[in-house]
Amino acid sequence: MRRLEGALLTAHVASYLTAVFLVFSPGLAVTFVAVHQALWGIYMGCSFAPNHKGMPTMTGQPVDFLHRQVLTARKVCGGKAIDFVLGGLNYQIEHHLFPNMPRPHLRRAQPIVDRFCRRHEIPYAETGLLHSYRQVLGHLHQLGAPLRAADHARGL
Repeated sequence: MRRLEGALLTAHVASYLTAVFLVFSPGLAVTFVAVHQALWGIYMGCSFAPNHKGMPTMTGQPVDFLHRQVLTARKVCGGKAIDFVLGGLNYQIEHHLFPNMPRPHLRRAQPIVDRFCRRHEIPYAETGLLHSYRQVLGHLHQLGAPLRAADHARGL
């Protein structure tokens, strides 16, 4: 299976680059690829960041599989539009609990997992997309506070 995946990825990259360099001049093709990959990176970062950033890490604590998966991730709400935009990554808790479950079924598993967590008093983090970005930025701001204080102390 890995060979097939590797071959398909190689074919994808070759097809992509061939199409871009056939359609555009070399300079424009390089510019297009650079801008496209930069925008893709931003999109992927915006898709992955809401899932774990700012959540507990459980470092050095003995914790079982269930608690590790549920406590270190959050579900991003927003209906089918958010499901589409985030590609199902908004069901991060369910994805980590059931990594082989097809992505379209994560939406159906979510209420079951949520009920189970409530019944067993396991905190299940759930928030909207914009609020998750606010939480992520707040967490990163908090992490950077010691560095800002050190810069301030040095007069920078």
